[in-house]
Amino acid sequence: MCTLNRKLILLFVISLISSILVGCAESESGTVSNEGEENTEKSITFSWPRDIGPMNPHVYNPSQLFAQSMIYEPLVSYTEGGELQPHLADSWTISEDGKEYTFKLREGVQFSDGTPFNAEIVKKNFDTWIEHSSLHSWLGVMNVLEKTEVVDEFTFKMVLKEPYYPALQDLAVVRPVRFLGEAGFPDDGDTSQGIKEPIGTGPWMLSDYKQDEYAVFTRNPNYWGESPKIDKVTVKIIPDAETRVLAFESGELDLIFGEGVISMDAFNQLKESGQYGTDLSEPVGTRSLLLNTSNEKLADLRVRLALHHGFNKQAMVEGVTLGLEEKADNILSTNFPYTDIDVEPIEYDVEQANAYLDEAGWELPAGKTVREKNGEQLELELIYDKTDPLQKAMAETMQAEWAAIGVKLDITGLELTTQIQRRRAGDFDVDFWYNYGAPYDPHSFINVVAEAGWGVAEAHSNLSMKEELDEQVRATLASTDETERQELYGSILNTLQEQSVFVPISYIKKTVVYQENVNEFIFPANRDEHPFNGIDVSN
Repeated sequence: MCTLNRKLILLFVISLISSILVGCAESESGTVSNEGEENTEKSITFSWPRDIGPMNPHVYNPSQLFAQSMIYEPLVSYTEGGELQPHLADSWTISEDGKEYTFKLREGVQFSDGTPFNAEIVKKNFDTWIEHSSLHSWLGVMNVLEKTEVVDEFTFKMVLKEPYYPALQDLAVVRPVRFLGEAGFPDDGDTSQGIKEPIGTGPWMLSDYKQDEYAVFTRNPNYWGESPKIDKVTVKIIPDAETRVLAFESGELDLIFGEGVISMDAFNQLKESGQYGTDLSEPVGTRSLLLNTSNEKLADLRVRLALHHGFNKQAMVEGVTLGLEEKADNILSTNFPYTDIDVEPIEYDVEQANAYLDEAGWELPAGKTVREKNGEQLELELIYDKTDPLQKAMAETMQAEWAAIGVKLDITGLELTTQIQRRRAGDFDVDFWYNYGAPYDPHSFINVVAEAGWGVAEAHSNLSMKEELDEQVRATLASTDETERQELYGSILNTLQEQSVFVPISYIKKTVVYQENVNEFIFPANRDEHPFNGIDVSN
């Protein structure tokens, strides 16, 4: 019995010592506080409507922009007010002729796998973009990029065929101009067919992933900059907006962020409950109608102006967006570079709309509801994305309001791909159009007015000043003089406003709702960037 008791006592002492050692280790690691309370890691869970995709930085859908921006970084960053700041490039110089950009790269930067970021890997990424430049022709800098050079380990040069002032702004976009680490490249170097793994210099790494279910991002231990305040971001894929809201209300989600990720009704209800944090961003784009002047009826400025005067934007904003968006008087909101200019708003005025149509020869016969001219009715078709409830509601509102001035509007809901195909083919009368937002605008916006193939230039084709407008666009993009650029933008935007091929409706805003323990949420200046670096949570 004595021997047995001694063994039991010895086991108890060993167990006690082990417990003390484990407790000390846990206290030193931070998982147990001095008071014996648990300190769990800081994390947030939010939802996204679709899978994050393969995280290839050099291609587009299905990879999601917010997730790509968590892993991959640019040479320069777009910040508030359109200011460009150093990021992976510490500084840069531009030659007097505007053709050579020499970047001094930030030293000491590593990819998430510990390999160095230098001019060689920058050039390898650039070479990949150039090899597949046809995929990226929408990005202006790709069309003028002539060659690249490694000057030394941390100096990289980009040479253009001709001056192109928004080159730096183009380099701030999320894709395709961000940097993949060497180990992420396939053996043949062709990232257009896929990558081995997502290795970037950004503050986050993809640490766990199940397609169409979830993705988990954790902090990059090799990150060169200020480390995020939270340790982990979990993305739950919830395609249905109502299910997303229910998950948030049950506490399964910490925040919901983005454009159109929940209905405006739901946003208002969550806001009015007083239980959650809510906010709206500055305008990130404009909801506009695009009127196609290749249609003879719409080639007449008086008809376009009548349509512009003929609907109540303020009532539409209040009725359809529940006041969450602002009435758009300008084609581009004034929070983009070069857009804070005086333009003449085209206000709601039914009397003026009717006068324009009378002047254009579109008469309303007695006993009829649709105007006619030379035996033809004033009938138009508006196409819209049938999966977008806002477009549908706005189309129905437009149909009713234009009927009041004698215009018959047929509305046709289409799959988004079909809608885009018809726009590019010029096979439409009226369509919805949204500009790209920061950091793409205003230069991408004016470029698409001049560059054929997207349906927008074609919609302007019957303007009497189209050739002059195109020349102004080209001069603006090539200008190396700031004052000249501002004057050119003023002229272009005023002309577009007066011609009413674009009919601005409202300014799009991002929404966010978050639980009370989430703080320091700030909307990024870049429309496509993620917001997670600055977020903190209280446990």
